Amino acid sequence: MSPDCIIFEITEKTCIEDYKGFKQALSNYVDQGYKIAIDDTGSGYSGLKMLNETKPHYVKIDMDLIRDINEDSFKQSLVECFVKLSEATNMKLIAEGIETEEELRTLVNLGVYAGQGFLLSRPAGTFLDIPNHIRDLIVRCNKFKDNVYYNYQSSSIGEIVRHDSPFGPKTYCGDIKEYFDSNDITGACIVNNDVPLGLIMKHTLDSALATKYGVAIFTKRPVSLVMDTNPLVVDYNTPVTEVSRLAMSRKTQNIYDYIIVTNNDKYCGMVTIRSLLNYTTMLECNYARQLNPLTELPGNTAIQNNIINIIKTKRKCCILYLDLDNFKVYNDTYGFENGDRILKYTAQLIQAEIKSLFPYNGFIGHIGGDDFVSILENPIEECEEVCEKIIKKFNDGILNFFNEKDRSNRYVTATDRYGKNGIFPLTSLSIAGIYGELNDYSNSEEVGVAVAVIKKEVKCILGSCYLIKPVN
Repeated sequence: MSPDCIIFEITEKTCIEDYKGFKQALSNYVDQGYKIAIDDTGSGYSGLKMLNETKPHYVKIDMDLIRDINEDSFKQSLVECFVKLSEATNMKLIAEGIETEEELRTLVNLGVYAGQGFLLSRPAGTFLDIPNHIRDLIVRCNKFKDNVYYNYQSSSIGEIVRHDSPFGPKTYCGDIKEYFDSNDITGACIVNNDVPLGLIMKHTLDSALATKYGVAIFTKRPVSLVMDTNPLVVDYNTPVTEVSRLAMSRKTQNIYDYIIVTNNDKYCGMVTIRSLLNYTTMLECNYARQLNPLTELPGNTAIQNNIINIIKTKRKCCILYLDLDNFKVYNDTYGFENGDRILKYTAQLIQAEIKSLFPYNGFIGHIGGDDFVSILENPIEECEEVCEKIIKKFNDGILNFFNEKDRSNRYVTATDRYGKNGIFPLTSLSIAGIYGELNDYSNSEEVGVAVAVIKKEVKCILGSCYLIKPVN
């Protein structure tokens, strides 16, 4: 059996005192092609020291950190740190003990690579496929995660991949040198059966050849002797923004190295740092055009695309429409500059409360004027809770935008749109929402009409309030 097929899982429950000898033993096998996994990370002695000393290929997160992670923001923050560590070091993260769909959704949103647990499959003596409804759930979660946020973040690295020719590990360094010199290319992927093994950059090869007797030593020697065995390798569907983050987190000497792209774990092509920077700059410029200049929240295009994505993925969600009451009267009385201050305050308040409760799956957009939209994928009780918190904080904070007289009276004396003097309540916030699967809607306009009906009902209630109705 090939060493590539074998993974040693470290399940040591007692303290390892001789890490030097332990690392030597591991290195003996790693150098032969075996891989290492650490079990129960986060419990017992499987902690940060173990990670640092062994530098495993796989890290299995203990089930105590996974249990009820959907309800524990501290656990979510811990796992998010593990995710960032795994991405920066090319480790694979595996969550143990997944037992509920809510836990699974949260782990997908956090970016955990793989998982195991009774929800996916019970222990068996052979390999089994996971149930179809769980497979569909994972697919929907990933699609939603990739698209629910700003549009530019969902662009994949595969859109700019360049299909450069790969080379085998036994290719002579001299042949690689000739390839570099005759083409406008400064990097090459080394593969075995289309699986990436390493990366050779022109400057690395030139440095080896420039040493004393370097030409004589390396020209007829295999490129595997000088290649980088731990290059940045990403999947075809990885978001461009995530690849940029990974590329910039590399060591200084590797910042400009090519990025290897795979599809189904097979070599697909290369991406240069130059093309990556050009593409991300273009995406961010296009995205910036969609932002509301006052609140810097995504505008109508992003809102519509997110709603369309939810309809396609048949995801249960809550769509909230947030609207200020008596805002025109405030603008006419206090001026547009102060009106803009209220809009910015409202946008920041909505963002803060939603991101506080739902840090990984809450979308907020600004339609324009005093109208905002939020898309949540959480249970109805949690959506109602965030509405209550937003309204409470809004009612407390909005008083700061009125003078002492109006605050004391709890109303504003002003002229309405028809030129008549009248008494108007202080600015309040109305929230209308629908909850459920949007299967009966074919586009975002139909969803908007449904929410508008509830909005009219809410606007008839005096003061700040909310009303969420199930989808018909």
